[in-house]
Amino acid sequence: MTAADLTPIELGHLERAVHLAAEALRTGDEPFGSVLVGADGQVLAEDRNRVHSLDDPTQHPEFALARWAATHLTPEQRATATVFTSGEHCPMCSAAHGWAGLGRIVYAHSAAQLADWLAELGVAPPPVRCLAIQDIVPGLPVQGPVPALADRLRGLHRTFHRSAREQ
Repeated sequence: MTAADLTPIELGHLERAVHLAAEALRTGDEPFGSVLVGADGQVLAEDRNRVHSLDDPTQHPEFALARWAATHLTPEQRATATVFTSGEHCPMCSAAHGWAGLGRIVYAHSAAQLADWLAELGVAPPPVRCLAIQDIVPGLPVQGPVPALADRLRGLHRTFHRSAREQ
């Protein structure tokens, strides 16, 4: 998939997710960010990774948006919403997305790419296996990765893990 496969508005939402990932990095969290967008193209909610700043390994932005949507949107609104996210959902977030009944996901980098990047950096794999979203939520419309944005995120992950080793 390329950036050309997205509308300019969709690409803007995905760019915002990357910006939120960079914001997470600046606060000491891993670089992940997500934006929940309604069927009309309006941003409904957004969040960034807060795992380290809140000392809670479940504080992923995708999980937070699924919880927000379950509380604030009707089933129909959730089904027609799109989550634009810096990285493909982990299994926990994929499951939350599926249970909340959210619609399409568009991501900048895949779980497989992240696993490769972590291995290249000598970082231990996460405690939960990296799986494709559709391995968790079959039939869900998913688009990604977007190479130009994935390259930027690779740099953010490299920065995070290098600084984590120095501490």
